Amino acid sequence: MSITIDTCRALPKIALHDHLDGGLRPATIVEEAAKVGHALPATDPAELGEWFFAAADSGSLVRYLETFVHTVAVMQTADSLRRVAREFVEDQAADGVIHAEARWAPEQHLAGGLSLRQAIEAVRDGLAEGVAAATAAGHQISAGQIVTAMRHVPDPTTEIAELAVAYRGDSVLGFDIAGAELGFPPERFAASFDYLRHHHFRFTIHAGEADGPASVDGAVQLGASRIGHGVRLIEDVAADGVLGELAAYVRDRRIPLELCPSSNLQTGISDTVAGHPFGRLADLGFRVTVNCDNRLMSATTMSREYALLAEAFGYDLDDLERFTLNAAEAAFVPYDAQQRLADRVRTGFAAVR
Repeated sequence: MSITIDTCRALPKIALHDHLDGGLRPATIVEEAAKVGHALPATDPAELGEWFFAAADSGSLVRYLETFVHTVAVMQTADSLRRVAREFVEDQAADGVIHAEARWAPEQHLAGGLSLRQAIEAVRDGLAEGVAAATAAGHQISAGQIVTAMRHVPDPTTEIAELAVAYRGDSVLGFDIAGAELGFPPERFAASFDYLRHHHFRFTIHAGEADGPASVDGAVQLGASRIGHGVRLIEDVAADGVLGELAAYVRDRRIPLELCPSSNLQTGISDTVAGHPFGRLADLGFRVTVNCDNRLMSATTMSREYALLAEAFGYDLDDLERFTLNAAEAAFVPYDAQQRLADRVRTGFAAVR
């Protein structure tokens, strides 16, 4: 059957790598900016959405990250965080997502006087409101947050990791470090990852996006459960398909890669989806998953990412189901919840067939 975006909307999907501050509705940004007096590049929601995509579509991760000045600025109160988190779930549910993990950095949301704990609790409450609203609308979705530390801070501490563990089971599913990758290796947060491992808490690490295989190696050495992006691991694969030591280890240990095709096009990984390493990594047996990264900046959805990949690589429903099952098994939820997600994926794909 032909894989259209409508087909993809009907499929059950799992979003593992989706930034809370990268998926706001343009109309929400306009409304919240007016409340706090923050100047925007445009005040018409449609024009603002176009501005975010154009500004992010530069081929530079640094320029891409600059767009977050505007989204973070309107997420500085408990009400605004709760609203953004609620809409995050509602938008994912409307796109057919059955499990979503929202990653964000609480330390970036304290300008309005919130404490770190208050910020985390506001997102927790917003996610719960979104799940309730989606359920009332007839869509069953689970959602949680991945608490993130910013990797470029001058003196990393374990504070954010400790908070992530403190809210284990209270909406927080995992930990991450994000932000500028090149020049800020994950080893700077070794103490945090030691703390997380000691407390048997799962974490993902942004690696292999703006930096090469050495960054992925750092994440692997630190014990990452998943790799955020990891796309440049392809540089450890020879032209004839022979895997280097690191690439073979990641593949053979089944460490999931949170691949984000459209986002990677904007940050210079590839010029086209067809040229993106996703296809080769999938063919070589890596545990690939499909993600949006930042839906606002990339003007995308999970359904759109599925459709783009299907068109570029000729994937059929069996392929898309395999990628989705990879995500179900990699979700930061208990094993029985992973199995329930996997059952829903199989049932949902069978219904579309």
